[in-house]
Amino acid sequence: MQKILLTGAAGFIGSHVAEYLLNQGHQVTGIDNFDDFYSKSIKVKNISTCLENPLFTFVEGNVGDVASFFPNSTFDLVMHLAAKAGVRPSIAQPELYIDVNLSQTMALLQWMKAHGMQKLIFASSSSVYGNNVKVPFAESDPVDHPISPYAFTKKAGELLTHTFHHLAHMDVINLRFFTVYGERQRPDLAIHKFAKAMLNGQAITLFGTGSTSRDYTYIGDIVQGIISSMDYVLSDQRVYETINLGSKNPIQLIDLVHTLEEIIGKPANIQWMEMQEGDVDRTFADIQKAERLLHYAPNTSLREGLTRFVAWLKLNS
Repeated sequence: MQKILLTGAAGFIGSHVAEYLLNQGHQVTGIDNFDDFYSKSIKVKNISTCLENPLFTFVEGNVGDVASFFPNSTFDLVMHLAAKAGVRPSIAQPELYIDVNLSQTMALLQWMKAHGMQKLIFASSSSVYGNNVKVPFAESDPVDHPISPYAFTKKAGELLTHTFHHLAHMDVINLRFFTVYGERQRPDLAIHKFAKAMLNGQAITLFGTGSTSRDYTYIGDIVQGIISSMDYVLSDQRVYETINLGSKNPIQLIDLVHTLEEIIGKPANIQWMEMQEGDVDRTFADIQKAERLLHYAPNTSLREGLTRFVAWLKLNS
């Protein structure tokens, strides 16, 4: 049994990870500030099962306040999944994203250093690649040209973790997630918005020409990658790795909509608009490193994952 601190525990990815860890018999302390980016009630429901488990402790608050929450506690591993999310909102409120994603991450790392905690998993994002012209996107590619404040904070977060790896000898894995979807997906994300609108007979908005593409990755595959990362970082010393977790199978936006149409059994009423500032043209994960180091093997097809998501959405709308 490992004693794990999980930030962002009530979020989409965090709640799935918490459930998995608890089912494996680990002791999990979750922290989440119930950011008003979307409804608190959704996040409370996300962790409803966890809250019934005696191995789960929950703290409501900001990551930056960990030193006051846990003045004398230490953990075998910190999984830092919390972040201020959203590419487009970050353009309007860059200072808020810098505070949450950088300043509070710094406070977390300082607290870990002060207590001698040396095992960290950090949630980064495929957004760090910007409009990379080389595909697929590999961890060795330059990522010096972010096109949104959100992407900048994720790249800067990786640099922060490297600094503490160097100065405090922390073992770190930065995980770059590629467009995660599935049950409990955030309501602001495209698949959730599209499916909900189509089920209700409402119009959906597509930006651009429908030719943009994303490496959609099912939540179950992402969780397996995170758990494998945990095993890897706990079993070795002097670890510092940045690893893509994607599906290596980019899908064009219009093909995503067509697949949803087939699953839902209704045609989409599409309203077209210009591309939005901060959006990237495509994402495409090179997952060879994850396959080699983590034995990562995503096996959920887009149709299978969307079918599960739509079934969940019908029960939770």
